[in-house]
Amino acid sequence: MSALKRKRGGRGPGAKNTKRVKFVENGNQEPSTLTSQQPSNEFSIPAPVSQGKWRNKERVLVFSSRGIDFRTRHLMQDLKTMMPHTRADTKMDRKDKLFVINEVCEMKNCNKTIFFEAKKKKDLYMWISNVPHGPSAKFLVQNVHTLAELKMTGNCLKGSRPLLSFDPTFDKEPHYSLLKELFIQTFSTPQYHPKSQPFVDHVFTFTITDNRIWFRNYQIIEEDASLVEIGPRFVLNLIKIFQGSFGGPTLYENPHFQSPNMHRRMIRLAMVAKQRERHFVKELQKSKRTDVKEVLKEDVTDDVFETPAEEKPVEIETEAPELRPVKKGKLTQLKRKTKLKRKGIR
Repeated sequence: MSALKRKRGGRGPGAKNTKRVKFVENGNQEPSTLTSQQPSNEFSIPAPVSQGKWRNKERVLVFSSRGIDFRTRHLMQDLKTMMPHTRADTKMDRKDKLFVINEVCEMKNCNKTIFFEAKKKKDLYMWISNVPHGPSAKFLVQNVHTLAELKMTGNCLKGSRPLLSFDPTFDKEPHYSLLKELFIQTFSTPQYHPKSQPFVDHVFTFTITDNRIWFRNYQIIEEDASLVEIGPRFVLNLIKIFQGSFGGPTLYENPHFQSPNMHRRMIRLAMVAKQRERHFVKELQKSKRTDVKEVLKEDVTDDVFETPAEEKPVEIETEAPELRPVKKGKLTQLKRKTKLKRKGIR
């Protein structure tokens, strides 16, 4: 009982050393200065930032279909960690139609959803929808890198509210303006949310490059307001925008989109064409080796190198040439050499 009395400003034995605190609501009133009548251990501090009323009741349902890989599962977990206003659900069966998601969101009391749809255990599609009236957008998710995979140096407080940064292109095209509003309502954490922290220490960036939307998450450093990447990161390739939630009339269709099946088919055709070219070159080289070469009997170019020479008169000698006298010393040497050759000694 004495501890309870101390907390209430109490009348227990240790109540003399307790400090009294006077709060100011939302900073509207200036803190009153200390007077001679106030005790010395009483002071005024502003009220906490999170002592407001939670008015924006946006709730986002994040779940997936069956057949996703480990990287998609980790990406979903990272999104749930970064967005405290999300809710989870079990994986949806592949046989169920997408309109069932509207009923699931209604049961979970959610008005936004991020649904990951896996096909062929290779391709990952993301649906972002405003439940139940729409609009909704379908994206192809590429180049996924999760928090555990990147190991970046950036860090932020769990549950803190992010800033949203958009490329200037979002304000130029009408379909990008629609996506911008959809991203703002989905990824921004409501103010005074019970699970959120009253701090802003990171920023979500949406950049348009190569007709794709690039998502990045950066930490804001307090000292110089520089940015350090935290993760995760992924690329969204827009396919279609529908008027309703998971269906309805098509508001926009991306003319630059190429399906993954078509992309893989083009790669296979390019590889086949390359193999055919190699085979054709080998056959051509082989045919050159096996061809019989024609041997020309007369070379046409032989006449080029024939130069006429001057004709000399033919002289016939009828007399024997005169014998030259041989010196005695040389004659003896010749005799010795002939004798040695006969004996086989050199």
